[in-house]
Formats: sequence, C-alpha cells, structure tokens
Amino acid sequence: MDIVIRAAAAFVLVYVLLRVTGRRELSTLEPFDLILIVVIGDLVQQGVTQSDMSFTGLVLAVGTFTILAVATSWLSFRFKAMRKILEAAPLVVVEHGKPVEHNLRAERLTVEELAEAARMQQVASLDDVEWAIVEPGGQISIIPRA
Repeated sequence: MDIVIRAAAAFVLVYVLLRVTGRRELSTLEPFDLILIVVIGDLVQQGVTQSDMSFTGLVLAVGTFTILAVATSWLSFRFKAMRKILEAAPLVVVEHGKPVEHNLRAERLTVEELAEAARMQQVASLDDVEWAIVEPGGQISIIPRA
C-alpha cells in the first residue's frame, strides 16, 4: 500500500509541475527539455518504488498512475467545473494584429516566437493576424485577417 500512496503523491506532483511549466514548453521540446523529462521520470520512479524492484511494485506504481490519469481525464470530461481546474483554457495572445502583452508574459512567449508561429502557418506578419490563440495542448492557432 505504501507504493500506491507514494505513486499517487508523485502523480499529483508531476501533474502540478507540468501545469506550472506551461503549455508552450511542452509543445516545443528542445533536447535539454527531453533529457530533463527523462531524468524527472527516473527520479519519480526512485521515489515511488524506493528499493522495491519487484514486479508487484512495478504493477502497483504503474497501475496507480494509470488509474489516476484515467480518473483525471474522466473528471475533466464529466464535470465542467473540474475541466476548469484540470485543463488549461485557450489563451488569446494576438488580438487584431496586436500582441496581448500580459498573456504573452503568462505563457513566457516572445513576440519573435509568435511571429515564427505565424510564418509556419503561412502568415507573413503579425499585422496580418486577426487572432492568435495558445491552445490547451500548447499549439498556437493563427487566424489571419480576412
């Protein structure tokens, strides 16, 4: 039972860390970020199982993470109030061609990164953008001016 409690605590810690990290960082992994995630995974595993190398410990830890992930997804799907807590909402970062500075700061996103995202979607300049929105998954949707 100790492994289940540690796995649940680790799940909550990882979930909170991923929410604090922000959406943009998760959608654009650099090599260092990927290595950091792997290291975090190893550290979490060590903290969850301690020195228990048994198959039972593995099943308990992975099972707990899986059950909590499915429960989180189900709660988000079933209850709108929980969705607001568990999932990030879309965030407008460009409105009528003008960057929304406080939203850019909240996402730790630069105007240059926004301009790059616009160019990737065949929009030459932020002046040509009606709306740019950081989606819950971290992607930037660009809606060009008509």
